[in-house]
Amino acid sequence: MGIAAYFLTARKYQSSGTVANSYDQWTVDGILEFYWGEHIHLGHYGSPPQRKDFLAAKSDFVHEMVRWGGIEKLPPGTTVLDVGCGIGGSSRILARDYGFAVTGITISPQQVKRAQELTPQGLNAQFAIDDAMALSFPDGSFDVVWSIEAGPHMPDKAVFARELIRVLKPCGVLVVADWNQRDDRQKPLNFWEKPAMRQLLDQWSHPAFSSIEGFSELLAETKLVEGEVITADWTKETLPSWLDSIWQGIARPDGLVRFGLSGFVKSVREVPTLLLMRLAFGAGLCRFGMFRAVRANSGTELMDTNSANQTPSNLVR
Repeated sequence: MGIAAYFLTARKYQSSGTVANSYDQWTVDGILEFYWGEHIHLGHYGSPPQRKDFLAAKSDFVHEMVRWGGIEKLPPGTTVLDVGCGIGGSSRILARDYGFAVTGITISPQQVKRAQELTPQGLNAQFAIDDAMALSFPDGSFDVVWSIEAGPHMPDKAVFARELIRVLKPCGVLVVADWNQRDDRQKPLNFWEKPAMRQLLDQWSHPAFSSIEGFSELLAETKLVEGEVITADWTKETLPSWLDSIWQGIARPDGLVRFGLSGFVKSVREVPTLLLMRLAFGAGLCRFGMFRAVRANSGTELMDTNSANQTPSNLVR
């Protein structure tokens, strides 16, 4: 019965609306924020990984990403677009600790509302509803474009790559962290990996994962990147997050009192997916990819988005 319910209640990707609806629900019920804190992304546990508090590891991730991206020495007032900002955890750190002027965007109205509630007055961080597949900002709007774990929700990775680069100023920096699958052009998925990957996509409204190699190629193919796209694999550094997220439910039994039986059922429902994520990232089916690119001073104009949508070969790499 429970197994059947798990499959029948999968949040399969149908459109950007299903992604927004999923995050609206997760935000309104408060369960995800209670256990995961203000950062709806994995933590960084060091290299080699060390024992850490789950919530502290998430904050550490932001600072590690700032350093890896080479943006820690940019001056106060540097404009940053946080694509897929969630409830604003990273945006607030970037504004508070680095003095950046941050605009966070998400497709979820409830996430925007909650991000605004959590942001202290006077902090240079603002939030808006926007679609990362068709950003509302003009070309060359930001010094830095920043994104954590938003890419798997994007149906066309080439369009996503173009939009990220498009809104960067010349010499602006793109820093992205994302879940990726192994490059199946080099090693096709085997008999167990295909159904496992299908569940990872269907359970959390993902149309597809890109590969580290594939997405870096798509960024380069915009013809607006100066030099090479820099990548890194942070799978080992982030891997403890999956089991730690489950442990939160055990270590914080007050959640049962706060959210009741229905909240307990909702929380337990996510455990199989979390375990499957741990298996996939631990076994090499999935990888945690980091991407850094600099927008060129000049370059070929971006393709019209409508034309880009007619190139299905670029949907997933």
